[in-house]
Formats: sequence, structure tokens, C-alpha cells
Amino acid sequence: MKRAIIIGATSGIGRALAKQLANEGYALGLVGRRGELLDSLRAELPGTAIHTLVLDVARDADAIPALRDLIARMEGLDLCVISAGVGFLNTDLDWDKEADTIAVNVQGFAAMANVALRHFILHRKGHLVGISSVAALRGSGAAPAYNASKAFVSNYLDGLRQKVRRLQLPIAVTDVRPGFVATAMAQGSGLFWVASPEKAARQIAHAIRLRKNRVYVTRRWALIAALLKLMP
Repeated sequence: MKRAIIIGATSGIGRALAKQLANEGYALGLVGRRGELLDSLRAELPGTAIHTLVLDVARDADAIPALRDLIARMEGLDLCVISAGVGFLNTDLDWDKEADTIAVNVQGFAAMANVALRHFILHRKGHLVGISSVAALRGSGAAPAYNASKAFVSNYLDGLRQKVRRLQLPIAVTDVRPGFVATAMAQGSGLFWVASPEKAARQIAHAIRLRKNRVYVTRRWALIAALLKLMP
């Protein structure tokens, strides 16, 4: 039985992906800030081997050893998905919102990716998946920290992929770049091509099976990405 940890499993893409991977036969480590939502998710997945961990990735001094302990309790790890993230429309540049975004999406993401990849390198196998965004491709005056944080996620994953390639290890690193998905972070007017979390999860699971380096979710967002790259 393959073992997967999903960090940010309480809602949105992470929760939907937990259900998708459970259907595919994975044993799961479910990680999130809200224990009651982890408990309700466990109840929705009878018959699946599940460990849960209440964790705030922004508190990296506590989060790093806690994730290591979860991997030990699961007796190893094959797949780690980092879906935890926050995002705010912040035209007023409220610093608390900027700081929270950086703490979770940058510092917290890097801390969790560090633990997972070091484990995979030690055991010479594994698959790291990070949930970035199409927003990584351009800055945003409406959400400066969010777009910048997702650019960090994608760039950091690129660096980790280069590292394992140099080590010549069979470790996959997948950068998932969703467009609009019907979650709490899909804010503002003018949203289009909005996918359900379930559809996003199915496409992410497909990319995991293919061990892709990068995937846009849904796939049509690759067209928008290409246009964004051409814009001055």
C-alpha cells in the first residue's frame, strides 16, 4: 500500500485530493490546522488507513519535527502533497495579511518541502507535489504577496527538481498550477473557467500517476499561461 501525506487536507483541493487518493488505495496522513475538519474527513473515508496531524505550517520550529514524527508513525512515505496556503485580496497593503501569506505560503511551504525531500533523498525514492498557481506567472496589484508567494513555490520546486536530477535519483517533483477553483481563495469578480475541487483533484491525481514535472489545472489554463508569458 502506498503512503501519502497531504498537508492542507481540511478543505478545498487538499480535501478533495485526499478522497481521490483514498479511492486509489493510498494510506493517508492528513495534516491541517483545524482538527475538527480532519476528524470529519476521516469519517468520510471508512476503510482507509489514516493518520491525522493538527499543524500550523507557519510555525516551522514545531511543524518540522511534527511532520518527521508523522512520517515515522506511517513507517515511511511515498508521496507528499503540500496544499496548505492562504490568499487575500489586499489592495490596502494591510501588513498582517501580507505577513500571514508569506509565513504560510513561503516559509511554511519551504519547511514542509524540506522535510519531505530530505526523507525521499535518504530513501532514494518518492514524489513531492506542491500546489502553486497560475498566479505565479505575474505580479498582482490586488494580491501582491499571494502572487509573489506562488512564484516562490514554483521556483523552489524547480530548484528541488534540479537537485534530485543531479543526484540521479528516481524522485519526482510536480509543480501544480491551478487556475480558478471553487475554494475559499477564489475571490473577486470576473472569475471564469472555475473548476470544482473534485475535478481539480482528478487531474492532479492523473499528473501524479504520470510523475509530471508541471501541470496546469484545469488543462485549458495552459493557454492562459502561454499568453501571460508573452505579455510585456
